[in-house]
Formats: sequence, structure tokens, C-alpha cells
Amino acid sequence: MLYPSIDELTAKADSKYILVTVASKRARQLRENSPMQVVKPKSKKHVGMALEEMITDELVYEYVEARK
Repeated sequence: MLYPSIDELTAKADSKYILVTVASKRARQLRENSPMQVVKPKSKKHVGMALEEMITDELVYEYVEARK
């Protein structure tokens, strides 16, 4: 079984598309040596680490509407 599960992750985000966008941006930051928010991540890959941060509420996003 994968950790964190997709069901738990989609409960944290409004949609799968937002989940992918937030996780990919955070993974890019981690790749560029940004400090980890989770003490001992289970994953060794940056995307997995970003998803673990999201599931533990260490990584949150804010939805901002575009101006017209």
C-alpha cells in the first residue's frame, strides 16, 4: 500500500489538479535544497516527501483568484 494514500491526499486538496501542482512546486523546492518539514520522511523521492508534508499539514496552500 502506498503512503500517503490518494484518498487522504484528495481530502486535503480541492482537486487532484491542485494536489499535483502544489506537490510538484514543493518537490522542486526540495530538490533545490529547501529544508524538509517532516522529521523522518518514509519516501526518498522529492515528490513523495512533498506529499508527506501535505498529509501531515506541514504544507498548506492558499487559493487566490485571478484578477480580471
